[in-house]
Amino acid sequence: MSGSGAPAVELDAITKRFGDVVANDGVDLTLERGTVHALVGENGAGKTTLMSVLYGLYEPDEGTIRVDGQPRTFDSPRDAIDAGVGMIHQHFQLVDTMTVLQNVVLGHEPTDNGLVDQDSARAAIDEVCSTYGFDIDKHLDTRIEDLGVGVQQRVEIVKSLYRGADTLILDEPTAVLTPQEVDELFDVMAELTDRGRSLIFITHKLDEAMAVADDITVLRDGESVGTVDGASTSEQELARMMVGRDVLFEGQERTTEPGSVTLDVADLRVQDDRGLEQVSGIDLSVRSGEVLGIAGVDGNGQAELVEAITGLRSVESGAVTFEGRDITETSRRDRIESGIAYIPEDRQTEGLVQEYDLVRNALLGNQTIEPFVENGFVDWDLVREHAAEIVAEYDVQPPHVEADAGSLSGGNQQKFVVGRELRHDPDLVVASHPTRGVDIGSIEFIHGRLHEMRDEGMAILLVSSKLDEVQKLSDRLAVIHEGEFVDVVDPDAVTEGELGLLMAGRERAAADGGVER
Repeated sequence: MSGSGAPAVELDAITKRFGDVVANDGVDLTLERGTVHALVGENGAGKTTLMSVLYGLYEPDEGTIRVDGQPRTFDSPRDAIDAGVGMIHQHFQLVDTMTVLQNVVLGHEPTDNGLVDQDSARAAIDEVCSTYGFDIDKHLDTRIEDLGVGVQQRVEIVKSLYRGADTLILDEPTAVLTPQEVDELFDVMAELTDRGRSLIFITHKLDEAMAVADDITVLRDGESVGTVDGASTSEQELARMMVGRDVLFEGQERTTEPGSVTLDVADLRVQDDRGLEQVSGIDLSVRSGEVLGIAGVDGNGQAELVEAITGLRSVESGAVTFEGRDITETSRRDRIESGIAYIPEDRQTEGLVQEYDLVRNALLGNQTIEPFVENGFVDWDLVREHAAEIVAEYDVQPPHVEADAGSLSGGNQQKFVVGRELRHDPDLVVASHPTRGVDIGSIEFIHGRLHEMRDEGMAILLVSSKLDEVQKLSDRLAVIHEGEFVDVVDPDAVTEGELGLLMAGRERAAADGGVER
């Protein structure tokens, strides 16, 4: 690590254009050594583009990059890595079928007589893990596909440190983590800065930025709005800087009362792909004009429950009834045509075809439904108009329906999926993590749309690992643990601490010294 007194990184008037689109417009950013600098902004504000310039993925059209006080030009990520800059992407750059050791040293393998020196590789990785308190050294021979998301992320960080990174760029690192894994990541970040490493933390989660960042720079529409002190700013100030207006943080009052039961699930049991029971006799009902929230730590049966309700997974026993009709054995297609919409947990693989443009993605789920399809023929002009309406209403950026889904940021992909599903005019929406990876302005908009549609009589089943989200949106709140509902509570009458106990499988009374479940 350089011993100079210069900042770790300085970006001076960085501008990056893609055709007529200006992604970054004269952006300045200074990362002081041994600190965390958060970069926040709405989806499409230019955060990842700016960091891709620093990492050598894009060449700036204008501006200067300085590392340790020296002007640098990066033609590729290898140039950035050689200068001590590493990047941990939101979607990990790991080879699933290779081991941890193979991934860490890939492209930087120590050799002995032309062969990979396994002993030297293990010793180097062990040294990194020992220095920073990582525990992945015990997983070196494990394939990536057999590890949890949190461990995979630590592999990415160790890979950058192994290659000599002094500055680490973390791109939306908490988007795919559980609350416990987020806490573990923040501990890792503190250890890194304590040992002199410098971090740029890309996020749209304002509470997280304030919790870990020394400085926070806000981008809006590709421009820097300003940099503030992380310890003295407020969520309201940051939100105003991000979206250019005050943001509503509270939920909306309901204007109607729930109606008849739309979805009824009785004694449902569902297995995972390994044949292990993940849903163990769950009963639930959702009425028209009601939001039933499901809270729980990821991996406690939520995914299997949602897939069984939406027709993506077979049921071992029990029944699923929709508007009085038994649909337990019906197909996914039948459920779509009956009026069940689904916002999937994984927009990348379940919600969109990355290689398709937004027009073709707008047709997904509608490909057998009038007026988009008549007599087996697709009305592409109407589909294009439908796609344009989604893009406009949900502020998808860039606003070009010809753009491939894969070219959009994760948050803009999510907005498009949510818009497509809600515009189906369904009777039931199954929403699994509907605002994952979405900025605060878009969260406010999506929450508002869900409440509007609830008040118009839609039944909504909401699954989210965000406690503030399920409490804010739900009329009733079920807590799931190990495939069973521990309790169904009034979201306005339960505390976050009580919810945490329930999510761990314990009674609410335990918070006051009661007996654990």
